Amino acid sequence: MIRGSIVALVTPMTPDGAIDEQALARLVDWHVEQGTDAIVSVGTTGESATLDEEEHCHVIRRTVELADGRIPVIAGTGANSTSEAIALTRCAKAAGADACLLVTPYYNKPTQEGLYQHHKAVAEAVDIPQILYNVPGRTAVDMLAETVARLAEVPNITGIKEATGDLSRITRIRELTGPGFAIYSGDDATAREAILAGADGDISVTVNVAPAAMHAMCAAALAGDAARAAELDAGVSALHRTLFVESNPIPVKWALWWMGMIDKGIRLPLTWLSSEHEAALAEALQRAGLSRKS
Repeated sequence: MIRGSIVALVTPMTPDGAIDEQALARLVDWHVEQGTDAIVSVGTTGESATLDEEEHCHVIRRTVELADGRIPVIAGTGANSTSEAIALTRCAKAAGADACLLVTPYYNKPTQEGLYQHHKAVAEAVDIPQILYNVPGRTAVDMLAETVARLAEVPNITGIKEATGDLSRITRIRELTGPGFAIYSGDDATAREAILAGADGDISVTVNVAPAAMHAMCAAALAGDAARAAELDAGVSALHRTLFVESNPIPVKWALWWMGMIDKGIRLPLTWLSSEHEAALAEALQRAGLSRKS
C-alpha cells in the first residue's frame, strides 16, 4: 500500500501550451529528493481534461520513465466515458504505472449503481490496482460510502481519494472497508485530521510547492504524533487556502512559476492567475519558507 504524501503533479507547459519535457524531469527529480512518497500523473491538477489521449498517455509514460523506480507513479485515468477510462487505464498499465486513479464520471451524473458498474467494468477490464476518486465539487456526483464499500470488494480496486473534506466520511469508509483498503485525503485543509482519523495519506496540491514540509506532516500524522503534525501543518496552512483562490491548477502553476520551477504555460479554458491574487499567494509561499527565484 502506498502511504504518505502524494503529489497531484502539475503538467508543466511552455507559454504556447506544449508539454514542457525538461520541466517535467526537473519536477520529478525534485519530488524524489524532497521525500514525496508517490506521484499522481495527469490527474485534475495535471490538466487531464485538456490533454488529448495521446498526450495523456505520453505524460504518464514519461513520468514513469523519469521516476525510474525511485518513487511510485499513480496514473490519472478517469473519464466520464467508461470505454475511455478503460483505454486510458490500459495505457497506464502498459506504461508501467504502479496504480491508477479514476475520478467518478463527471457531467453525466450517474446513479450510485452507475458508479458501481462503471468502476467495476474498468477493474475487470484492466489488471492494475485502481484507486477511486470522489470529488463532488468538480464532478457533480458524490460516491457514497456504501458504494465505496461495494467497490472495495471488487478485485483491483484498492483505495479511494476522498475529497469532500468531510472527516466523518473518512471514518465511515474505514468502518465499512477495513484496514486493507487505502483511504487518501483529497482535501489539503483537512488532510492532517483525516490521517489522524485513519486515512493513509494525502493526494495533494500543496505538495507541488512544499514537498518536504508535507512529507514531514504526513509522516508525523501517520505515526500518531498529533502535536508535531499540527505544528508542521500550521506552516503550510495558508497555502492550503490560497492555492484555491481560483480553480486548480491555476494558483499552483503560478506558484511554481514564481519559484522558478516551471514556465508560464496553461491551457484554455483555464487562464493564468489574476493579478489581484498574486500578492496573497506570494505571501503564503513566503510564510511557508519558500522563496522566489530571481
